[in-house]
Amino acid sequence: MRKRIHQMELFMKYPHDVQKEIFTKLLNTAKDTEFGRKYDFKNIKSYDQYKQTVPVQAYEALFPYIERRMKGEQKLLWPTEIKWFAKSSGTTNARSKFIPVSAEALDDCHFKGGKDLISIYVNNNPDTQMFAGKGLAIGGSHQVNELDPKHNSHYGDVSAVIMQNLPIWAQFIRTPSLDVALMDKWEEKLEKMAESTANENVTNISGVPTWTIPLIQRIKEMKGVKNILEVWPNLEVFFHGAVAFGPYRSLFKQLIPSDQMNYVETYTASEGFFGIQDRSDSDELLLMLDYGIFYEFIPYDEIQNERPKTLGLHEVELGQIYAMVISTNAGLWRYSIGDTIKFTSISPFRIKIAGRTKHFINAFGEELVVENAESAITDACEITGAVIENFTAAPIHFTNKSGGGHEWIIEFQKCPDSMERFAVILDEKLREVNSDYDAKRYKDIALKMPILHSAKPGTFYEWMKKRGKLGGQNKVPRLANDREYLDDILAMIKV
Repeated sequence: MRKRIHQMELFMKYPHDVQKEIFTKLLNTAKDTEFGRKYDFKNIKSYDQYKQTVPVQAYEALFPYIERRMKGEQKLLWPTEIKWFAKSSGTTNARSKFIPVSAEALDDCHFKGGKDLISIYVNNNPDTQMFAGKGLAIGGSHQVNELDPKHNSHYGDVSAVIMQNLPIWAQFIRTPSLDVALMDKWEEKLEKMAESTANENVTNISGVPTWTIPLIQRIKEMKGVKNILEVWPNLEVFFHGAVAFGPYRSLFKQLIPSDQMNYVETYTASEGFFGIQDRSDSDELLLMLDYGIFYEFIPYDEIQNERPKTLGLHEVELGQIYAMVISTNAGLWRYSIGDTIKFTSISPFRIKIAGRTKHFINAFGEELVVENAESAITDACEITGAVIENFTAAPIHFTNKSGGGHEWIIEFQKCPDSMERFAVILDEKLREVNSDYDAKRYKDIALKMPILHSAKPGTFYEWMKKRGKLGGQNKVPRLANDREYLDDILAMIKV
């Protein structure tokens, strides 16, 4: 672990050299693939040449190659055999995405990220006792790829892909057993996980907050205890990712009432492992630069362009929002993953996740991103004493009789002292963190006060269940520029 900490210090000190080395290695490795020949990888010698030759790719552009690979062809995007695909939950549209996961991506990215997460945690907490017990991992499921005539490949949630491929020694320090962890029916799996982990000495948890909460609540109910520390007294750290933790922090403090509990954020996706919270006094994420991923960034005002301008790591600026573009050791080339980030430091490169390129509200020029919404709702909870489980928001469009606005559905575990006060604080905080929103709210000219609906506990769970999106990497869409999700949930509330 100490050796790896030293290696991290090197890429923090020499970020551009490391990225240049990865860039060259990726192109050399894939030059004889079908994609590499199409774009003449063997003659690309610089980043400027690369971005002039290869267009930024959305999933739809790469899908023909991925579909052919799923049907058995090889050496299309990456030269080594692809046996696994990470199935994305498709938060930006209803269609699932299948992301190729090579052996190199597993070893040099996903596994390396997990090892680095532990190395950083131990380095920051030298007195840790996490190895005296087991790690509870909450993941998804996988299945055989029926499109492959030889049935030689599988697909599933990236967490399931990782779990299935972990070395044998790693299986002894985790819980529950693989046959439970990889079950596909979420409700049955939740019950089995609760039964099989309630009597283990769990010292650390890895998972998505939204799916960790119901597991802890079920174990509390099963054991008849007030908090989970009565079941797992040695629990010391929750490694979390996929959704912002701020809105859930107060709920976790109730579930795990200990000042000694640690929370460490990661930035992972089906496409790769990108960032780790490397300091206990800051929620910034260290951008991991030696995982076989070459990074580019699209400025926020270029995101919707057909051929957007991209910047290399050496060109980014502090405080600006960028869409992230990656080229990877699994054959994703100049792939826009749909996430937006903001640089909080450039020496070393640290980031915060701003949201999704398609998860925003910009119906009136307010450019409200997920980061704004989560920051404001966290503050509103703290001030009013509220605790939330989930939320989503969408625009109210202009009509002949009324102006525009935003409509929110919030599932409270503990309601605020006043819903009216909560709405006012939420609006005030949004105006503080987003000048465009503030300008549109001026005298209610373009945006009126947000409308809030309180949903009873379990509403979002039932909605996700109805959509077949329980468990795994599935996430509730926070913001949408249309009303599809919001109207669907409103219909449930009003029944």
